[in-house]
Amino acid sequence: MMSAAQSPTTLESKLEALQCHFTWDLDWSRSKLFCLRDNIEDIGTEEGNSWLGHIYNLQGFIQYKLGFTEDTQSLFNKAAEAFSQTRGAAEGPWLVVNYGNLAWLHHHLGDQAESQAYLSKVDALMEKYPSPSQDELHPEIYAEKAWTLMKFSTDKRLLAADYFQRAIRMQPDMVEWNTSYVIGLVRSFKHSKEELGADVFEKMRIAKEQDPENLYLAVVYLQQRAKRGERVEDEARELSRKVLRNPVSSYSGMKPLIRLYRSSESIDEAIDLTEEALKEHPDSRYLKRCAALCYKWKIVYFSDNRPKQSMVDRAISLLKEVIGLYRDSSLVKKMDLANMYAKSTHSQAKAEQIYQQLLESDLEPADKQVLYNNYAKYLNFDRRDRNRSIKYHMMAAKIPEQSFFRDNSISVLEKIRDRNRHRMCREIEAFLANLQEP
Repeated sequence: MMSAAQSPTTLESKLEALQCHFTWDLDWSRSKLFCLRDNIEDIGTEEGNSWLGHIYNLQGFIQYKLGFTEDTQSLFNKAAEAFSQTRGAAEGPWLVVNYGNLAWLHHHLGDQAESQAYLSKVDALMEKYPSPSQDELHPEIYAEKAWTLMKFSTDKRLLAADYFQRAIRMQPDMVEWNTSYVIGLVRSFKHSKEELGADVFEKMRIAKEQDPENLYLAVVYLQQRAKRGERVEDEARELSRKVLRNPVSSYSGMKPLIRLYRSSESIDEAIDLTEEALKEHPDSRYLKRCAALCYKWKIVYFSDNRPKQSMVDRAISLLKEVIGLYRDSSLVKKMDLANMYAKSTHSQAKAEQIYQQLLESDLEPADKQVLYNNYAKYLNFDRRDRNRSIKYHMMAAKIPEQSFFRDNSISVLEKIRDRNRHRMCREIEAFLANLQEP
């Protein structure tokens, strides 16, 4: 029988006070959780990855949120083992979040005694390893919270950057924290019209000096130099050789490298790079995803006339494989497949068929917004159906979810309104005037 000190109300309040994934307001839709799970899996679990403990902690939490509780404890246990390896010690402040997660898990599973045991472990760790700053969390907690928020939500990247700064200020010798902090800052500019500031660029340069073996950071830095007008072709080719020798991972540098090739209009080099990587790792779903992306770019953005059918066929083949390998997060990939069929000389009807299936499926509002925006573009560019395209851009814009896709649909509608040549201009003007902010 529980004592008064360990009553359910007291236990609940102690759990709520913990710093862990269960208390960090990480509520996402089910479809986004599946996407995040796939993205985290693509990072890989190579030995030596300094974020391995954090990866397993986040994977465990995602599995719990998706209802796969049988995997959750195993992943949390793997997190503890990974921390022991990367930190070179059996215990330390890096386990506070992990033990907090386990306390919450056992609470939800109905094992209150085990939950209380992990609460006691958290208390013991915090007493043994107090924060260097009395009014702040331990830097290890700030770093994991920052890394998690950076992965979990684009709109929390500035908060993540603040947490990283706090951690780094108290423990400046953790190179990987500074690297992730800088990468997060750069990502926050991904869909922004603003250029990367000189202060962030300088932070990147310093981070690269401190972490010279990090190829992902090296490629991202090269991207930013190219945006400033520097000629980086030779350095890009040199880095591509190194990336090919790296273990396959979404942090190997492959994705930013092919984006660099795309921005410098060297898309054929990007295709060659991914195909070469696939020869070495033919079963890698991540490399297939990168290769499919390159072919899509080539066909959609870099083909003046109708693309070669052999190239379209290769893109379709890759995308079919990728959809099978990312079964729970395949909405965008299915739209890409539809768009590839639209460019084909003999399978164009399949494009409309795929879109109709998606339009009839049960999607969450944010996913509907992505679909409507993409279908509107397909109707405009491939079907030449301007009126229906406008209708679907309106449907995308009407969904009160702040996103790149909503902004894009609104921008398209504003341009049509401002040109004042289409018969729907007045309808568009009235629609935009009444549009609610999300």
